[in-house]
Amino acid sequence: MRNPDDNQIVVLASGNAGKLRELDKVLAPLDVSLQPQAQFNVPDAEETGLSFVENAIIKARAAAQHTGLPAIADDSGIEVDHLNGAPGIYSARYSGAGDEANNVLLLQELREIPEEQRSARFQCVLVYMRHALDPVPLICQGSWEGFILSEPRGENGFGYDPLFYLPDYQCSSAQLAPGIKNRISHRAKASRLLFDALRQH
Repeated sequence: MRNPDDNQIVVLASGNAGKLRELDKVLAPLDVSLQPQAQFNVPDAEETGLSFVENAIIKARAAAQHTGLPAIADDSGIEVDHLNGAPGIYSARYSGAGDEANNVLLLQELREIPEEQRSARFQCVLVYMRHALDPVPLICQGSWEGFILSEPRGENGFGYDPLFYLPDYQCSSAQLAPGIKNRISHRAKASRLLFDALRQH
């Protein structure tokens, strides 16, 4: 029987406890011990990329460089078609004042636009780097299609979840049971792809 202490330690380049829990659950069968970067005093990397992929690579590389361990990073956000893909990579810092202010700003930007023209999607890119100089990082991407509501609905989730409407479920992401969200979301899709890729490795 394998000793749990023998598990491969992988650093998650994030301080988000929710992301750590979700990914830890997905990767558990691979004998991976996922640890947050704060455990190793890794400073937050400056997200200077112009795409989700670039930012995820920057974060994973910084964590791998600082720790000497393999690293996983996530970059994600919401794209609104009417806004030419904004907020996109700037989703978390759209308003500069947190989740609630981000939602208020997005509603202001779309206030004249009917709901049927508010198509949008969540994007998630997960990157795995074996080491800081890894020339072929694993890159896994998942997206989740929906529409932007005209007012928030629901208490679950975080970020733009209260504004993200799912026609198939006739509710917002924030009204979904967490178990359903963790099965169908953009991050869930990217996580499953990462699991399959790591299993092959």
